[in-house]
Amino acid sequence: MKIASILLAAGQGTRMHSKIPKVLHPVVGRPMIFYAVEAVQRLVNLPPVVIVGYGSDAVQQALSGAGFEVQFALQEQQLGTAHAISCAQPLLEKQADQVLVTCADMPLLQEETLQRLVTLHAQSGGVMTMTSVIGEVPRGFGRVIRDEHGGVSAIVEEAVATPEQLAIREYNVSAYCFEAAWLWENLARIQLSAKKEYFLTDLVEIAVKQGYKVETLVVPDPTEALGINTRVDLAAAEHAMRLRINQRWMLAGVTLLDPATTTIEVGVTIGQDTTIYPNTALRGSTVIGEDCHIGPDTTLVDTKVGNATLIQNSVAEYARVGNHVSIGPFCHLRKGAILMDGVHMGNFGEVKASTLGENVKMGHFSYIGDAKVGANVNIGAGTITCNFDGEKKNLTEIGENAFIGSDTMLVAPVKIGKNARTGAGSVVTHDVPDNELVYGVPAREAKEKK
Repeated sequence: MKIASILLAAGQGTRMHSKIPKVLHPVVGRPMIFYAVEAVQRLVNLPPVVIVGYGSDAVQQALSGAGFEVQFALQEQQLGTAHAISCAQPLLEKQADQVLVTCADMPLLQEETLQRLVTLHAQSGGVMTMTSVIGEVPRGFGRVIRDEHGGVSAIVEEAVATPEQLAIREYNVSAYCFEAAWLWENLARIQLSAKKEYFLTDLVEIAVKQGYKVETLVVPDPTEALGINTRVDLAAAEHAMRLRINQRWMLAGVTLLDPATTTIEVGVTIGQDTTIYPNTALRGSTVIGEDCHIGPDTTLVDTKVGNATLIQNSVAEYARVGNHVSIGPFCHLRKGAILMDGVHMGNFGEVKASTLGENVKMGHFSYIGDAKVGANVNIGAGTITCNFDGEKKNLTEIGENAFIGSDTMLVAPVKIGKNARTGAGSVVTHDVPDNELVYGVPAREAKEKK
């Protein structure tokens, strides 16, 4: 049994009032269409077919750039959902026995739900199986019409529904499983609606008139059926997805003190017994070890953190942090920052493209950029590596066990030797040998050596 998949992603999303195609708007840090593709790709035998239209180049580039194995079919004119499905027919006709149809603007619809849909369809022996949800918020969904025996007889789109039909509280979720041969044969029987579109939902009435029973999978969690048409809907989907992800981490042994203000993106990994404090965002491919305390008011982007590390009220981007490190509050790790085990970084510090060796103590109000700092170095408050000469960035090297006095300016390129010291307020413009003490402006060798 071969199953194919079609994702509807051609709409402009005019109610979003955006230059960006609707399906590329992010939900918890990634385009909503990514979730829709992931929900179907393990259920099918063929690469999913994505129907593109408005912003087709951008949609194709986003999916291909993310490594998704999909096919694309172009819907040049927006003539409705049935017309969109017909655009995939040349790619799928005679290639599959069943066709799973979903919408790319429904990122919360889960693979497990679609698996139940496929299973129900196989058990029913019918030509199509649909999904519905019961709730109080229509969100523009079509109404499920049932006969006196409780069977589905039709779906009426909201745009053409009567007042009586609009009062119905069972909504079409727009996820279907079809027998492929029947689908291709009956698409042509759909008539143009009063809205000048060909509605895929008309296939329900066609199937019933042909004597088939249309089975319905009622989705128990209404949040799965959140379709995104406006930025209000986008915010609702963002909230629901964040809570879903956060719940998964809490069940896995991570403490979230305030899940409502915590953002954890899909690519993040967190170790057991780590505590995440309020107003914290973990983004990209961030990895956090065990027994850490992260936050509050902290953002980590594509950053790797070891075990038993504390980061509070700080930002780290594309950085690496070791075990038993203490950072913050109010620190900034920029791209290329590497903090080895045992480093302490005081408040209002910044590190960029630099390595701080084991057990380095970096005082507050300091900037270390383009530097290599050896183990056990003490960096006094207000220290700055003057790494930019107006044309290029230059390297500062500090040897093991050196002591950098407060308010030292290290004018790169410069090397500070092992066990060397600089006096408070020094401006170091020349290399300092091992075990040497320098001070002053410009810094000079002390009369009495260490």
